Amino acid sequence: MIKTGIFGGSFNPIHNGHIALAKHILSLAGLDEIWFVVSPQNPFKSTDSDLLADHFRLELTRLALADKPHLVANDYEFHLPKPSYMWHTLQAMSYDYPNRTFTLLIGADNWMRFSHWYHADDIIAHYPIVIYPRQGAPIDTATLPPSVHLINTPLYNISSTEIRRRIRTGTPVDTLLPPSILRKVQKYYHSNTKFSS
Repeated sequence: MIKTGIFGGSFNPIHNGHIALAKHILSLAGLDEIWFVVSPQNPFKSTDSDLLADHFRLELTRLALADKPHLVANDYEFHLPKPSYMWHTLQAMSYDYPNRTFTLLIGADNWMRFSHWYHADDIIAHYPIVIYPRQGAPIDTATLPPSVHLINTPLYNISSTEIRRRIRTGTPVDTLLPPSILRKVQKYYHSNTKFSS
């Protein structure tokens, strides 16, 4: 069985923090691969959101990971009914990829509100969960279910929100992004004309 981590997110855009974090998790959690599952646009969110269109975010994620062994861009949720609930994603993946076992990777901030996730108890019962630290989200490991583990990864002080802000204000983002996507990120996020499907 191929041990596969599911790292879901909008990746709006993907950045060096995402990639460095995934590399640490890959090693610490004993995984064979990590799939960066790019989440589609939420149809219930306001149309003035600064979420780049799905295909652009997927393109950037693929380019950023092209030379990163065992880290793979994935568009699986693009083909599922919306909104995309992680429980549905994991169930569908398990059916479509019987040669893989899936581990959900989430930040400590998401774990703190995990009880509000759709079918949270079913996810905990059927899939391992690996939590990575996030600033301001302390986790008491004594309270974690047996299938849930906190791993000790560095904190990366990079956010997609900050990258978008910097691009809007003309501030350099060279150190925050892989060189392979730098020019495309600046192009796509510079103008709101790209924020459409």
